[in-house]
Amino acid sequence: MNAIEYVRGDATAPRGKGVKIVAHVCNDLGGWGKGFVLAVSRRWPEPEAAYRRWHRERARNDFGLGAAQFVRVEPYVWVANLVGQRGIRTGRSTGVPVRYEAIDAALARLAGKAAELGASVHMPRIGCGLAGGRWERIEPLIAERLVARGIPVTVYDTGA
Repeated sequence: MNAIEYVRGDATAPRGKGVKIVAHVCNDLGGWGKGFVLAVSRRWPEPEAAYRRWHRERARNDFGLGAAQFVRVEPYVWVANLVGQRGIRTGRSTGVPVRYEAIDAALARLAGKAAELGASVHMPRIGCGLAGGRWERIEPLIAERLVARGIPVTVYDTGA
């Protein structure tokens, strides 16, 4: 079994050959405007538009915690909008928005899509920014859902 590869860089510029899926965590409110999604939107407008439409039409689709949406943005690049966050943090918030069970369920859907496409998966440390999650809880989910299935995973850390 391979391990997760950690690199310095930008997850919106995934490295390597073949089909790639850039994965990130979204909230269940339809909000898109802080954190990693800003980098996604700067590079590709389609994932934000698809996510907002998915949320708007949620009465007629599978939008909700644990869901995953896949948006093709280039011939060999997809973006995975993974709903793994209940709401957003506000000044009055207690606790964190991350929902580990939802991230786990969304990662299972991601694994299926990656296997179908023969794709590698690229991501920041999902669920650990605005969602407030802990990497030591999320990393094993990635290892179990993706790496154990032979899906190559690269995690990008920004900075020097």
